[in-house]
Amino acid sequence: MSWASRAIEELKNGNETQVKPRGHSMKPRVKDGQVVTLCPCKPEDLVMDSVVLVKVRGNVYLHEIKAIDGNRFLIGNHRGHVNGWVGANCIYGKMK
Repeated sequence: MSWASRAIEELKNGNETQVKPRGHSMKPRVKDGQVVTLCPCKPEDLVMDSVVLVKVRGNVYLHEIKAIDGNRFLIGNHRGHVNGWVGANCIYGKMK
């Protein structure tokens, strides 16, 4: 079970939820252990630099949208690492 499984289910049901991600890849935007509120979103709500809860290549991250190409979104952290391109169906919600 993923660290964000409960939040993913809440977002799929149209509810706001909170997560407490661990790590330093999003610092200073999101600090290690900071409580983050997420809300459900539609593809048209997503813009560059949005912080999203997303699954990339089987891993769940709270990372940023680095680029948008139609309905594809390039995901990466705040320190310059890029995870890869995903479709809108892989984005569960965005930081409020």
